[in-house]
Amino acid sequence: MEQVLFIVWRESVEALLVVGILHAWMNQNPQGRSGKPYLWGGVALGLLLAVALAVLLFVASGWMGAAQDAFQAGMVFVASALIVQMVLWMRAHGRTLKRELESGLAARAEQANWWGVTALAAIAIAREGSETVVFLYGSLSNASAADSAPLALAGLGGLALALLTFYVLQLGGRVLSWRLFFRVTEILLLLLGASLFLSGVEKLISMDYLPALLDPVWDSSALIDDMSPAGGVLAALVGYRAQPALTSVLAYAGFWLAMATLMARGKRQAATR
Repeated sequence: MEQVLFIVWRESVEALLVVGILHAWMNQNPQGRSGKPYLWGGVALGLLLAVALAVLLFVASGWMGAAQDAFQAGMVFVASALIVQMVLWMRAHGRTLKRELESGLAARAEQANWWGVTALAAIAIAREGSETVVFLYGSLSNASAADSAPLALAGLGGLALALLTFYVLQLGGRVLSWRLFFRVTEILLLLLGASLFLSGVEKLISMDYLPALLDPVWDSSALIDDMSPAGGVLAALVGYRAQPALTSVLAYAGFWLAMATLMARGKRQAATR
């Protein structure tokens, strides 16, 4: 449930950021106000695309039959990869996102052609929405029917929290800055990505696609049991395991080694630019 709340919250804030930048520019520039219907049309189109992806995923999962477990494991890895891609993209483009969007809007206003705004809004909403769909599918593939109502409430709670967060961020640095928000959530996202990656590895171990090597490596249940409420939160958000297999430990370490390498390369590329 904590994963659902966090994923919906973070993805919704990113979508609100893009739409908020576009809407604010249109309000401040008289020539941009005629583009508002195109903006909201793009938002609606993006939502429809995200819903279509959700339906497609669940239909495809039903068609898989015996291969459903492998499909779900693959979606877990896709969700983890999307988290990594999103974090790296925001690190590279976060500082210039507002300027890039506003310059593109100015060009559209001069040409009186707002279809590009529709496409931009649709892509932004569909991107965040589709990432949310994939994350949720990867995280909740093993959830029972009894969990549906709490998970739906967690999703609505994440959306409400996103609206509140966006409002607070619009107040400026007096309360919370965008820079601090993205840095803190970036860390949380990577922890969640590691947790999803570990879940995928464990699913492959349970399907005998990977050997456990040594199971367990240690037992910290006496300290924090991952089946307890506190341990369950740690397990969902950061990948804590009280009795991990050696393959799981190596996979978790490999994830963070890969992240450190990708971030170091990103810093070098930014310094070069």
